[in-house]
Amino acid sequence: MVIKTTRLSPTLLSIGDLARRTGLSVSAIRFYETKGLIAPMRNKGGQRRFARADLRRLSFIMIAQQLGFSLETIKAQLARLPEGRPPTQKDWSRISRNFRADLDDRIEKLTNLRNRLDGCIGCGCLSLRKCALYNPQDRIAQKGPGPRFVMGDGKEG
Repeated sequence: MVIKTTRLSPTLLSIGDLARRTGLSVSAIRFYETKGLIAPMRNKGGQRRFARADLRRLSFIMIAQQLGFSLETIKAQLARLPEGRPPTQKDWSRISRNFRADLDDRIEKLTNLRNRLDGCIGCGCLSLRKCALYNPQDRIAQKGPGPRFVMGDGKEG
């Protein structure tokens, strides 16, 4: 999309302004553009111009990445936002609900890991006396390789 004015609109930001406001580097913003997470407009000179709503999009990307979400997952969620208008609080709340179940699952797994880590890490489930109580005859092995109790598979014994 080409901006029809030659003067920078107060509602549009240059890539440098966007970088300063978000704390991201210009190259990171360009990277997100190449991944299809943001889509700047271009002025007649070909310079990128960003909507103010892109500040929120980039903030969302940064937070979601810190929470461990993949760029593909983030992109899929951003694709649910409306085109042609800035997202509203209701739009952002809908995306938040989509992440909530995944976050709740992660919190449960992390809590389980924290609570069992000192007793289970490296014990092999049978090398400590108390593991015979948690895992008699190595029953948890039927659920697959790896630290099954720490991964949450040993709840039912």
